[in-house]
Order: sequence, then C-alpha cells, then structure tokens
Amino acid sequence: MLENIRLSFQGIWSHKMRSFLTMLGIIIGIASIISIASTIKGTNEQIKNNLIGSGNNTLSVMIYTQGYDYHIDSWSQAPIGFQQVSEEVCDQIRALDSVENVTRYNERQYSENIYYQNTSLQNASVRGIDTSYFDTVGYAIRTGRNFIESDYEKFRKVLILDQTAADNIFGNENPIGKAIEIGKEPFTIVGVVDQIKKFTPNITSVEDYYTYANEDAVGYLFMPKATWPVAYQYDEPENVIVKAVSVDDMEDAGKDTEDILNATIASYQKDYKYKADDVLQRAQKLQDMSAATNNQLIWIASISLLVGGIGVMNIMLVSVTERTNEIGLKKAIGARKGSILGQFLTEAAVLTSIGGIIGVASGIGMAQVINKISGVAVSIDVLISGIAVVFSMLIGIVFGLLPSVKAANLDPIEALRRE
Repeated sequence: MLENIRLSFQGIWSHKMRSFLTMLGIIIGIASIISIASTIKGTNEQIKNNLIGSGNNTLSVMIYTQGYDYHIDSWSQAPIGFQQVSEEVCDQIRALDSVENVTRYNERQYSENIYYQNTSLQNASVRGIDTSYFDTVGYAIRTGRNFIESDYEKFRKVLILDQTAADNIFGNENPIGKAIEIGKEPFTIVGVVDQIKKFTPNITSVEDYYTYANEDAVGYLFMPKATWPVAYQYDEPENVIVKAVSVDDMEDAGKDTEDILNATIASYQKDYKYKADDVLQRAQKLQDMSAATNNQLIWIASISLLVGGIGVMNIMLVSVTERTNEIGLKKAIGARKGSILGQFLTEAAVLTSIGGIIGVASGIGMAQVINKISGVAVSIDVLISGIAVVFSMLIGIVFGLLPSVKAANLDPIEALRRE
C-alpha cells in the first residue's frame, strides 16, 4: 500500500498540470459544498443566538389568551382564577431535572404613568421581581447596590435600572439617588444592572430590524415584588422565567413548567393559560427554511463533483493507455490482477483526496470571504470537512474502478507488444 501511494505521488508530480486540471472539478465541488455548509451552520447558530439571546438558557413562561401573550395594563383588570406563583410552586419547578433556577415577576410594558421630572417615560417597562431574578436571567450590578431583604420586608420604594434605561434616561449622569415617579409614587434608584453576557442581535434584514431593533426602547425598571402593589394592583398573576440546565433542556423545562403553573389555575378559567415561549421551535422553523434553500445549492454544487469524477475516469483511462507497456512488464514478471488493480485505484484515490483537501481549504477561504463581503454568519464544521475529504477519496475509487479493472485485465503479451 505504501509503495502504491509513493508511486501515486510520483505519477501526480510528473504530470503536475494534467493532475491539477483533473482535480479541478473535485476542488470546485468540495469548496462549494464546504462554503455553503459553513453558511448554513453559521446562519442556524445566528438564528438560535438571536432568539435565545445571551446564551444563559432562559425562557419565559407567560399567560396567554387566544394565542397571544397577555399583558395587564392601566385600563385592564387582572384575569380571575389565577393565584400568585407561590414559593412552593417555584420549588416544584426547581425540582425538575431540566431546570436550574426559576424566578417570578409582575410586569407593565410601556406603562403610561412613569415620569422622571417632567419627562414621561412611556416606552419603559416595569417589573416587580423576587430575590432570584437577576441571578436567573444573568444580570450583574454595575453601579450602586442590589435589592436587600429589608427592601422587601419594609416595602421600600426603590428601583434598579438596566443599563439601557440608565443610558436613555440619564445619559452620562449618575442615576443613583435620583427619583422616578411611578403611579404618582416616587421611587429612589439604588442600582444599575447589565447582562453578564451582553447580547447584541445580528440584524441583517428588515425582518430582523422589526424583531429586535425596537425592543426595550427605553429599558427596564425593576422594583421589589413586595412593593408592586404600591404602584399597581394587588394579587396580580405573575409570569416566570426558567433557566434550563442546557439549551437542549429548554423545551422540556418550558413544557413541564407550563404543566405545573396551569395546575394552579382555577378549573373554571378556560380563556387564559400559561405557555412557554417556544424560542427553540421558532429557531427550528427559521433554520429549516434556511436549510431548505441552501440544501438545493448543495445539490447543485454536487454536480461539479460528478463532473470531476468523470474527469478522473477519463484521465485514468488515458493513464492506462499510456502505461500499457509498463503494466504488461509487471504482469510478465508475476504481478497479479489484484496488485495492478490496487495500484491504479490508489492513484485515483490519492489524486481525488488531494483535490478534496485543497477543496476544503478553498471552501473555508470562500466562507470567510462571504462573511467579510456580505456579513453572512459562517461556522466551519470540522466533521463535514473530514467527510468531504473521505467523500472525495470515494469518488476516486468509484470513478477509478473502470480504468483500474481495464488495467488489471490487460493481456501481458498484448500489452508488451504495444509501443
């Protein structure tokens, strides 16, 4: 085998231009497939990251009605039949194998009764949170302090802003100690939080812009859950955020949490149910749409591999004709059909394997160029690259089989008579 490989390299090197032109179809086909596969994987990862966010494996389980998530606002009443999420229910959710942590919260989106001095903050969202909220969603204190137990016990009117709200409302000013009025009640800012893993969605289309660009226009204001009734209603139903053990556990965590929370709703309440945010399902749908288009491109690119294989067969047939005398001499001194067959198959496999390696390198380069020029996310898959090289070797074996069999079946006397 090693001798056959050595002879193969020797033959390829002695006909460098012919060998390169033979490999060209393989190189183009493999490069096209690698670059397309890299953009598919990169796009899929981008879709998942855009939907899942910072990568902290969290998902919301919210109240839904008629297929839409339900938000309580200043002109609507809380739906009846809901209990607040108790600590015992939270313990049940934490006990799930797929769940690492859980937090509960009240919310007002785009509340109209929030003011800083004479400025209305209509696009701000307010949440009343428990003590585990920031740890669960992956926030860390950047300025000031966190909520402490006495804030909850003494119903202190204190706020923590996220970094977006702090920047939009106060700019370069220090917000700590300043007051924001919520429902005609002054709340003192005691801290500013920001995401530990800052997530910035990759916006590459109009759809991405409308999905992400207007989120959290002003930002979030957080108050202790115990203080929520000071500004808003008593005994409002709460939503929860679940932190799954891993991305793969998110679907199970969401469904199991749904079941636990829906068991707490009064039996007569049919219009409202808890439902987990199906981020993975949405990601899968978008990934499937992207992959369906790109898979067609892969099939088209595969045609060049067929063309390359035919080119290999053609050159190997030429090589057999050129080396007829050599084959006859080898057979005359005792070479068996198997050794002749193995020599020519090895040469074809080595030729296409070199083309496959060059194609993989070219495909990686093409993917990086696509990323730089168009901004499309790419991700190199080592497994696919390895499979591509093996596949190119198989092409050499399959398309080199006919010439190799022809060489192996040559009559030694007839072969020696040819010049």
